[in-house]
Amino acid sequence: MGTRRHDPERRSRIVDATLDVIADVGVAGASHRVIAERADVPLGSMTYHFDGMDDLLHQAFSRFAERGVARFHRVLSGADDRDAARAAVVDLIHGTEADPNTDRDLVLTFELYTLAARKPAFRQITRDWMAASRRELERHFTPDEARRVDALIEGVSIHRSLDLDPPDVAFTRDAIAVNAPG
Repeated sequence: MGTRRHDPERRSRIVDATLDVIADVGVAGASHRVIAERADVPLGSMTYHFDGMDDLLHQAFSRFAERGVARFHRVLSGADDRDAARAAVVDLIHGTEADPNTDRDLVLTFELYTLAARKPAFRQITRDWMAASRRELERHFTPDEARRVDALIEGVSIHRSLDLDPPDVAFTRDAIAVNAPG
């Protein structure tokens, strides 16, 4: 591990390394030592920059959620009518946006949800993420439709990941039409 006296990106690199470690071994397998090694920083940097593992996890998952919201914004902002918005939602679910991190992001999402279910301090991250996602959807759908479509995105994504016979694009298009008719 190289010594870096002036390293303004160290904190950010640690946060990104935390997400990489969680994607590989889960929250349970993440430790200061493993993360410091992945980030190529001295172990002491962990306690210098963060007030313990919960602080580090909170910052890492907050960054992850912000990236998820940014993806929603990027994909949905190009839609100029409801049909285009429905197609954008299919894009979000089926990855036709060519997001190379889809499997990794799904694992991180599951890890965040599990952590939030066990530790109330992490629930605000998920609540803020859901609220921001819905705001993006509400640019094209009513608040009630946006809530249903948001839940649909989550559910179909889970089924696409874990089901032996995952839903296809036609299934998703039909489900969006039912939940956001137009």
